[in-house]
Amino acid sequence: MTHVLSPAARRVAVPEITPADALWPIPGRDQLVRVGGESMGTTWSARLYAVSSACAPQVRQAVQGALDHVVAEMSPWVEHSALSRFNAAPPGSWHTLPVNFHAVLKTALSVARQSDGAFDPTVGALVNAWGFGPQSTHSALPERRDTERLLAHAGWQRLEIDHEHRRVRQAGGLCIDLCGIAKGFGVDQAARALRALGIRDFLVEVGGELRGEGVKPDGAPWWVAVEQPPAADGGEAISADIVVALHGLSIATSGDYRRFTEHGGRRLAHTIDPRNGSPVANGIAAVTVLHKSCVWADALATAMMVLGEQAAAAFAIEHDIAARMVLRTPQGLSEVLTPAFEALLKDDALAA
Repeated sequence: MTHVLSPAARRVAVPEITPADALWPIPGRDQLVRVGGESMGTTWSARLYAVSSACAPQVRQAVQGALDHVVAEMSPWVEHSALSRFNAAPPGSWHTLPVNFHAVLKTALSVARQSDGAFDPTVGALVNAWGFGPQSTHSALPERRDTERLLAHAGWQRLEIDHEHRRVRQAGGLCIDLCGIAKGFGVDQAARALRALGIRDFLVEVGGELRGEGVKPDGAPWWVAVEQPPAADGGEAISADIVVALHGLSIATSGDYRRFTEHGGRRLAHTIDPRNGSPVANGIAAVTVLHKSCVWADALATAMMVLGEQAAAAFAIEHDIAARMVLRTPQGLSEVLTPAFEALLKDDALAA
């Protein structure tokens, strides 16, 4: 369904709940606890219900530790992370990956394969070339010959992986960048850390990507608004009119407004199209994906952002992805909902 966005009645998206998924409030766990911190170049927060707020320091430490572990393994901004060491390694060398790094890279390659390379974890050198990475060296935009040279050394098909032994081979010039998937994985890891503490009812967020589990003391799920892009002319954004019940569900958004630079009057989004080596400029302002796993939601949103409206819509139908795309048009912002997303929409009285 496509329509021009305007202030409208609120819509709600509710996942299908089976008897096995149904949860009831636990008596006594009615103390709202809020914790937060910084990680991955952004902020994180968690809200949960517990018997007492005295658990807050332990919760904060557990979530921060889980996120710090992701950064130590997969951040290109950390000189001695496992990812940075691989990127700097000599051609032909093999590297044993930590368990989590291997799992994220395996997911990244699955999405790369499904999207025919619209999502590609080997675009690190191109991210640097366009000024968005830790090794950015260009004060001016890269020329076409520069991107062609970097594209020749990229490509997810060049990643040779021995999954049995969790090893990956540096083919020469490969520069892995997992920024299009790592935040989602961080959300999943934060959720795992909370469950390990015996916490069942929580909402956790890292840089705008979220996951909700359990229910509030009144039996209600965690309601979150779908992120809305700002207007192209810099005016006020239209208020989001979709809220989602995050009950065992994650939500991730990729947008051209989240991180960008301006050059010569052009706005350059940080998302790089691995097929041509340039920032995405296909009219998509944002893609929001709902998925059981936040790492998958994050990667799929990035892939659809790159694919463009028609290809992304077909991709979502083929893989049954619940997604919302917001497009920039001469008439203003317009919206496309995939069939899987439309199937989740219910009467807004549910969120009253």
